[in-house]
Parts: sequence; C-alpha cells; structure tokens
Amino acid sequence: MRRPHIRSVAVAVAVATAATGLAGTAFARPAPPTARTGAEGVRTAARTAPVVNAARAAAFAHADASGVGTGDELRTQDVMFDPEGGRHVRFQRAHGGMPVLGGDLVVHLDRQLAYTGVTTAAGQSVRASAADARITPRQAAATAADAAEGDDTSTELVVDARDGETALAYQVTVTGSTLGGASGSRTVVVDAVTGEVRSNIPNADEFLSPKLRTALRARGETVTPSTSAPAASGLVAGITSGASGYPATARGTGRTLFVGNVPLTTTQTSRGHFQLKDPTRHNTETRDAKGTYTETFGSGGAITGTANTWGNGTTGNRNSAAADAQYGITKTLDFYKATFNRAGITNNGTAARAMVHWGRKIGNAFWDPACGCMLYGDGDDTIRKPLVVLDVTGHELTHGVVDATAKLEPTYVDRKGNQYGEPGSLNESLADIFGSDVEFYTNNAKNPPNYLVGEKLGLRQKFLRRLDRPSLDKLEGTVDYWSKATYDTEVHAGSGVSSHAYYLLAEGSGKKKIGGVSYDSPTYDGGAVKGIGRTKATAIFYRAMTRYMVSTTDFHDARVATLNAARDLYGATSTEYRTVDRAWAAVNVKAANTPANR
Repeated sequence: MRRPHIRSVAVAVAVATAATGLAGTAFARPAPPTARTGAEGVRTAARTAPVVNAARAAAFAHADASGVGTGDELRTQDVMFDPEGGRHVRFQRAHGGMPVLGGDLVVHLDRQLAYTGVTTAAGQSVRASAADARITPRQAAATAADAAEGDDTSTELVVDARDGETALAYQVTVTGSTLGGASGSRTVVVDAVTGEVRSNIPNADEFLSPKLRTALRARGETVTPSTSAPAASGLVAGITSGASGYPATARGTGRTLFVGNVPLTTTQTSRGHFQLKDPTRHNTETRDAKGTYTETFGSGGAITGTANTWGNGTTGNRNSAAADAQYGITKTLDFYKATFNRAGITNNGTAARAMVHWGRKIGNAFWDPACGCMLYGDGDDTIRKPLVVLDVTGHELTHGVVDATAKLEPTYVDRKGNQYGEPGSLNESLADIFGSDVEFYTNNAKNPPNYLVGEKLGLRQKFLRRLDRPSLDKLEGTVDYWSKATYDTEVHAGSGVSSHAYYLLAEGSGKKKIGGVSYDSPTYDGGAVKGIGRTKATAIFYRAMTRYMVSTTDFHDARVATLNAARDLYGATSTEYRTVDRAWAAVNVKAANTPANR
C-alpha cells in the first residue's frame, strides 16, 4: 500500500560567514573544534551542557516549528560546533518514556546560543498513552515474525509519528528473516491498537537491490568483477612499533583481489603470529563469518596467520577478500578523518568492522547496523565474486555514517525488499557520492578514481551507476531529474537526482575528461552550470548531512539543507551558495515546484 510521504520541515536561519580551513588539499578539512570527544563536535559534558540546555529550551519554546510539547523528552544524540560560530544539537524525541519514530530533530543556535531554527522529521505534536494498547507485546511479536518471516527477538512500545500521524505501536526486531530471498534482521512496526503492520524494513543496506538482481537474471547477465593480479614482489612486512611487547603494531601486505598488493597495518599478537586488526585505526578488524548468517561480530572467526601477508590475489585464498575489505575500510576511515576530522564511522573512536564469507551463495555486500559492521558474501550464480571493491566499501560504510547522523529512511518497502521514497534515495545518493570521494582520496593506480560507481563489477554497461548522467544506468533505470514520480521510484534509481546535483555542483555541466574518463552532464533546463570543485561540493554535502538533514529529508529539503550549509561555509552572497541553488534547479528541484503536500 502506498504510504503518504513523511513531511520534513527545515527551518534554518544561520549566520552567514566565510568558511575557514577549506582550501589547499584534494579534500580540505574544516578546522576542527578543540577537545573533541564522543559523537561529532561533542566536547566534554561541561562544555556541551549549556548548548544542550539552550537547544532543549528553544525546542519547547518554539513548539510550533519543532512539534515538541507536553509529555515529550528530548534525548541528545549529537552536539556540533561550527568553526564559524553555529551550534547544532541533534535530539531524539520520546513521549511518555516511549521513543517517537520520526521524532528526530536538530536545533540550530548561534554563537551566543540564540535560537536560529530547527530541522525536524515530524513537526506535529504527539499524544499517546501506553494504556491505549489493545494488543499484547506477544501478539505484536508474532505478527512481526510472520510478516518478516523470521524470529522476533525484542519488542518495544513506541509512538509512530511518521506520515504526519500519531499512533501507538510496537517496534519489533526480527532476526533470520528470509523475506525477499535475503537473510538478516528487520525492524517491523505493528499498530498497538489495530494490529496492522505499519512498516517492515530490513536493517541492512544492501549494495545490489532485489530489482537489480532480477534485472540481471532477466537479461541472462552474470557478473564477474574484474580483479587485479598482485605484483610479483610484495611489500615488506615488519614491526613498526611495540617490538618490546605484545600486542604490537605491525606492517603487513594484503594481496587483494581488486587493488593489487597494498600495505596493511596489523596486530602482532606474539612472536611470529599476526591478526588482521589495525590498532592505529580504532582496532578496525575484518573477520571470517565462515558461511554463517551471524549478525554478531564476535561470532566471526579472527583472521590470523604466522606470516604478515594476507591472501594471494585469488578467490582460492580466503584471506584475499579479507585483505580487500580491510584495505577499503581503512581507506574509508582515512578519508573521513583527513577530510572532516571524523573519528570513525560513528565519530566516537570505535572500530569499523567487517565480516567476509558471510552466508552461503550471497552475491551482495551490506552495511548492517545490527552488527555495526560490513558483511560481504562470496557471490552466487549471478554475482561470481565477493563485492569487496573499494567504492562498494566506501558506499556501504557511508550508510553507517548516515545512520549515525541524518538516519535517512525509505518511506516504504515492498515484500521483495525493494525500498522506495526520496529519503531512501537520498541515503543511496550520499553513499554513492562519498564512496566516489573515497576513490579520489585513495588514488590507487589499480582502482583509478572517477565518478562511476561499481565500474569494477564487470557489468556489460561498464558501471552500475554514474553521477554525471545517472540515466545512462539502464539496469536500474536511474533518473537524472526530479519529478513527482520520484516518490515511487526504487531508491537506487531515485538516487540519481541528488547525485546529479552533486556532480553539477562539483564539476559543472557539459563535456569534461577527468582521469581518462569522459563525462557529459546535461541539465533539465538546458542551461549551463559552472562547478565549484569537488572539495567544496563535498564539504557542503557533508555539512548538510550532519547538520541539516533528518530521517525524512526529501530532495527539496536536501536543497534547503545544502543551501544552509553553503551559507554557513561561504556566505549567503557567495558564488558557492548561488551554484548550489543553480545545481538543484538544473535537476528540476526548485523552491517553486516544492510539493505542497508531501
């Protein structure tokens, strides 16, 4: 059943000042605030408390914009300090002690902690009481398990404020779901009064959608990702620190499937024994799921060896895929650290993790928030090799960054697992954008950077998606421009709208050759766009994602979010601000065609 779009309200009045610390490198890093701890921009409790208190008071004082009211509680998710003076507090709303789905909001303050605006996923006030439940938790769990074709593991009473409504509901986690031919956990929301299933969403973000896999089979196309044989002479392994005791930091070599021989920082656990864990990057680690469907990282087998060399460049060695995964994860971490001073995927210094050889005959890769890690299958009858490609990893780990910030969600999901709705499309787009950025940052000769996604998968069309002219992706039917039909477009196909806007912002319209790849980006109105460069475009989209996007942000909201970000960084009269506006107009996203009822 088609569900109405969840309305996203974005009110932002930000102080327009020039940006600082945004020039000079391939990806410039904004000047970080001092004494950073915890989630992004969070300082010590003593430093953040006045900001949180001011933001909470402002949310209640401006209830007409925030929707916050009597019986509500605001739980702090993130506190962000901008070098130019803005402060932003991301909250999750609860009502009567129950989490509010669609209750996320960001309160914006100036340097003096005066209210400047709020971005909220659900702007309405909520009224619900646990006493109104007509079905029991056990009944809700049974309904959810049946709907998701799995086993219920936890049930929580919540208030569902999505779709502009207010409903008492149970949120049920279902594991081992086989719905849509996949295996993993799902979150099912069951109405606590009627027993109706309100939503049924997979927790893992899969790289290849069910629609794409169906299209490949219909075309009789099997995909054999092209690999790069490692060079004959490997890198030199050795101990770089901690030689006097164990565990110690060691320098090893990954003989990968896709990027040749690469350096890997590993852990020496004892004399002559090593583990594929990087102590210099928050103990980031890759493990072997050994064909199981576990979503518990600790259940995976540690990857160890007596030589600090991992894999042999072929799928015949289980550690080749592990080397690709570990390399891709560490490079993604390095990109986010060097570009945004982000400390890990969740920005609190915790490890990024992966499990290879996950499940049996799984031709896909996933970001799984239940596990807090990447999951890679070994391939199946359609996808013949593990999808441990660099931009796939950058894409999927960016879903983790989105989960830790904007929490963009699909609006509805069909029984086959295909996701729909503009917030989900925006999530996929951001993953493509920053996944491409990871390639540019890494600049690996065997995986040259470009604005193509999945170019090493071995598809007949030579790529999966591309940012300059998304509609050249015929497999998924990706779109170049926004229309009212975008709401009902599968999220990977719909992602083209904002990916195209990003490319136009970065590189401009028309023909261009970058790194040996030819691009030719059109515009909806036929007018030209002059790009501002990848560094600035990336800074704007990241600022928008972390400060001005919430779980229900659609493309028109994203336009406002990126304008706010450009104003923060470069000023409201800047070329950058004007180009953001022009780039969105060039994909037919304008203030004038914002749907009145979304």
